[in-house]
Amino acid sequence: MAESPVPLEMAVSATTRPARPGEVHGREYYFLSLEEFQEREANGEFLECAEVHRTGNWYGTLKSEVQRIQSSGKWVLLEIDVQGAQHVIAIYPEAMSIFLQTPSIEEYERRLRSRGTESEEVILRRLRTAQDELQYVASYQHTVINDDLDRAVRQICALLAEREAKWNAGRT
Repeated sequence: MAESPVPLEMAVSATTRPARPGEVHGREYYFLSLEEFQEREANGEFLECAEVHRTGNWYGTLKSEVQRIQSSGKWVLLEIDVQGAQHVIAIYPEAMSIFLQTPSIEEYERRLRSRGTESEEVILRRLRTAQDELQYVASYQHTVINDDLDRAVRQICALLAEREAKWNAGRT
């Protein structure tokens, strides 16, 4: 975020999963009960939402969060799964989409295990989901391999700068 060539803010997602130690409501996520999440979904308050990794936990992007960021003049960054991204791309085909991936499934597994926050069952489920999600890479405008964090950040910043330049050129 600090390296971004454009004013960028990450939208805080909502979730039904419990907060992990150190997580704060409204900072990492909006932690909602399943009932509140379902009520907001029924009221059309989500831009996108889905049950993720077949864990029973729901995640979604509140429209109000996107509107809050846009009204401040910033670009909205959504960190969402493939299901959510496919929904957003269908609604906003002009939105920039970047598929960020690890260099391999094995590396993804190593990163999951090193966090020490998920059970073996959840890790295996997430690995299956990751394999399934790779089928959607071609539906994104860009792919960035996160094998070196600094390089990945530079690549994303270059994509943002290029998009801004095209957008500004279209306004003149």
